[in-house]
Amino acid sequence: MLRRSVMAKIEREPFALLYPCPVTLVTCVDKEGKPNIITLAWVGIACADPPTIGIAIRPHRYSYGLIRDTKEFVVNIPTMDILRETDYCGEVSGRDHDKFAETKLSPEPARHVKPPLIKECPVNMECVLQQVLELGVHHLFLGRVVAVHVDKAILDERGRIDYGKARPFAYIHGEYWSLREMIDLRHFSKK
Repeated sequence: MLRRSVMAKIEREPFALLYPCPVTLVTCVDKEGKPNIITLAWVGIACADPPTIGIAIRPHRYSYGLIRDTKEFVVNIPTMDILRETDYCGEVSGRDHDKFAETKLSPEPARHVKPPLIKECPVNMECVLQQVLELGVHHLFLGRVVAVHVDKAILDERGRIDYGKARPFAYIHGEYWSLREMIDLRHFSKK
């Protein structure tokens, strides 16, 4: 007979403790078309149909105004190969830095929006801003996904993303974590 250990719990002051968070590089452009990159981990699927992504940004961030003004952004999912560049894009402001030039990441034209895709990211989702929810210190941008781009190199024989090849990573309260292996498929408990 399996026994579960009982753990003592303590109550803490409320804070956002959801983990892990996906690490993303979100691209946007200014009114003249100059691109910028912001690293975001407070990102998630908001709706499946229509496909909608939510990204949370503080209003003082440079990218906040760019996305609010142009109403477009691209969510790019980085690999562990560009962890240093990903971290850098979250450490400096696009007001003062050309992040594409400084990181040597490669912008590629999107098909439906002005912000570029990042070539080094194997998955890119073009989004059109639908709504902004002012929640507190972060505002939630809800973007409808209008196109998805996936590198063929990370697809398996069935045309699905092989996450082992994609090598995404997560953010957990100041730490980056790798995602090592699949442990089972959804619905395994019904077998």
